[in-house]
Amino acid sequence: MPIVQFENVSKIYKSGDHELRALDNISFTLDEGKFVVILGPSGAGKSTLLNLLGGLDSPSEGTITVSGSDISKLNDNDLTDYRASTVGFVFQFYNLIPTLTVYENVELVSEISKNALDAKDMIAKVGLLDHLSNFPSELSGGEQQRISIARALCKNPKILLCDEPTGALDSETGVMVLELLLDMAKKYGKTIVIVTHNQNIAKMADVVIRVKNGKIRSVEEQENPLSVGEVDW
Repeated sequence: MPIVQFENVSKIYKSGDHELRALDNISFTLDEGKFVVILGPSGAGKSTLLNLLGGLDSPSEGTITVSGSDISKLNDNDLTDYRASTVGFVFQFYNLIPTLTVYENVELVSEISKNALDAKDMIAKVGLLDHLSNFPSELSGGEQQRISIARALCKNPKILLCDEPTGALDSETGVMVLELLLDMAKKYGKTIVIVTHNQNIAKMADVVIRVKNGKIRSVEEQENPLSVGEVDW
């Protein structure tokens, strides 16, 4: 069942007489519960696409439909509600609040999400229950990313958006975080969208969208994606 549809979407930035088309007339559909990788080099438009889907920005042209609603026409207040209820974010650099403990960082989402899951339960599921009272500075990079995943899942979103979630980690920790992210999200039936330039991550996707110069080059469905353990890292 389709959960996301981009139809003739463009994002145009203007500076004086100069016009930059970060995305140029792109169209695609994503089904619910799929693991999707948006693949492309730096500057291809991947993060712009993710920001539009996440309601962090609005398209210059075209429509974006999520769960039957056209989010491209939402006002600021409605976009805030959309971000709170529908999407969860996992970023490359964690974005944890340094003055809050692990538990407080995750539990914070209960203030913005009506259907939030139990914070302590999510922290336990990422294996860090014994770090509830620690501050982010007391954790390793991999542990901080695991807490950011717990926080994103605690919102109980329909769609989990991940922008280079392993880019700041060493290879071994990155593989562990990716395996955790996929395992947790699949258990909760989430649609996962990962932006990356890592070809190995694409091997595990149900759908691979290749982006270059702001255009969709291909949308590939993979019948037998590999597991994390089957990929040669």
